[in-house]
Amino acid sequence: MSDTKERVIKVTAELLKLDESSIKDESRFVEDLGAESIQSIELVAAFEEEFDIEMDEDEALAVKTVGDAVKFIDKNLS
Repeated sequence: MSDTKERVIKVTAELLKLDESSIKDESRFVEDLGAESIQSIELVAAFEEEFDIEMDEDEALAVKTVGDAVKFIDKNLS
């Protein structure tokens, strides 16, 4: 598992109060993990803080799954 993926799962689990083992690449933040609108915004902020990046709000809101988030963050880090 990549470092980015581990950190995305850790942040997601903490914010949504879930077990890390229940979070998969294909897990959708809203439909599968139960994130509400405000939590989606909090997730973006948490990812920005964790990875020290600035995420474009529209692009960030287009991220629907854990795997999408990992790809998006990797792209922003490179």
